[in-house]
Amino acid sequence: MSEFQPVTTVRDLATIDENECMAGYLAGLRGAPEPGNTATRSAWHGWRNGMVDGGHREKDWHQSVLAADVCLRMPLQ
Repeated sequence: MSEFQPVTTVRDLATIDENECMAGYLAGLRGAPEPGNTATRSAWHGWRNGMVDGGHREKDWHQSVLAADVCLRMPLQ
């Protein structure tokens, strides 16, 4: 279990560092182990999403809640 709390809101997502998130995402995409306590929350968030997109784990409730919050805030086309 991680020491970080999952990102579940757009407001919280705005605090994530994009570069660290991308580095974590790429690690997760290739199936790297969960980052240790030297990683940032941004890297851990990216890793979680990379693991899902890479087919290494299933999307969890927290990721579904974040996706719903993103969709609710999107402007109607």
